[in-house]
Amino acid sequence: MFKPLKKWMLLFVAIPVIMSFAIVQKGSNQALYFPSKDGKEWQTENMENLKWNTAKLADLKEFLIKSNTKSFIILVNGKIAMEEYFERHTAASIWQWNSAGKTLVGTLTGIAAQEKLLNLDDKVNVYLGNWTNLTQEKEDKICVKHLITMTTGLSDKRNPFLKKRKLTYIADAGNRWSYSNVFQKQMDVIGKASKMDFESYFNAKIKNKIGMDGYWKNGKIFRIYNSSARSMARFGLLALAMGNWDGQQVVNEQFMKQSITSSQQVNPSYGFFWWLNGKSKFMVPGEQKVYTGALVPNAPADMYAGMGAADNRVYVIPSKNMVIVRMGKVANKKKRSFAVSGFDNELWAKINAVIK
Repeated sequence: MFKPLKKWMLLFVAIPVIMSFAIVQKGSNQALYFPSKDGKEWQTENMENLKWNTAKLADLKEFLIKSNTKSFIILVNGKIAMEEYFERHTAASIWQWNSAGKTLVGTLTGIAAQEKLLNLDDKVNVYLGNWTNLTQEKEDKICVKHLITMTTGLSDKRNPFLKKRKLTYIADAGNRWSYSNVFQKQMDVIGKASKMDFESYFNAKIKNKIGMDGYWKNGKIFRIYNSSARSMARFGLLALAMGNWDGQQVVNEQFMKQSITSSQQVNPSYGFFWWLNGKSKFMVPGEQKVYTGALVPNAPADMYAGMGAADNRVYVIPSKNMVIVRMGKVANKKKRSFAVSGFDNELWAKINAVIK
């Protein structure tokens, strides 16, 4: 039978809990700073104190301008070290995250799981009924975890409205990685599991808890999150702190760690909607080809990122206690991609010249 812990035992139980949060800040001796959820003030970090090469700032800014950037932020220890806006954008301007917003859906899945509203191993049809054009046997193999890792095995042909007759079989769930908009069915799963409108559940569990602005809007292919760059930075800070916001555990730390771990070995550079750097190989949207090497060679190996079309990005780098946000139009129309593009490596070359 379970026995209550004595007071001296509680002290030793509490110590690891306190220490576990400090370990997250491994890139710096400083604890993370969190801006107020309700205010607009956000503390800044002096570049000179960081010993950055400020002589290279002009090159970075010029690259940002030439690559159609609208908003760019670098957080160090949670504080703003660099914040730039172009093309009449300001801190209040709203812009679309595109597929970088998938990370919001993944994180919300973790919250629904910790509230025991769903389980990653649950069959999707438990929530959506008969939702594909597969046999019952094959559809039963598709679980929540397959939606958030792009491994449903369903057809990846363009299907913007996810018509059931086009959700056809290619491979058993879990055996094939393919980047497609089938992921948005997870929004419906969360809605059904929470018995709430998806956006209302998101607002209550993430947006309001960390002080984000923004809204979900129907795009050409799927619902897209729109917000200020600072709100994207807030979410990046939440991810850097392993789901903790100023002492409040918004999403389970273990789930966050699992989110940024290779979800399968077909494309080890993909977690739960997060792109992972530093792996031995990677795949890109629209292809089945496997490329060797790291996703973004110029970026730190421990970086994980939300990557969206038109090169909208939130990079999280634990080793540097850093979050970087880039919002804007596609950097290079000749290298257009739904997620990964050559832009990332070029940008990181410019960033490295400053921060190193």
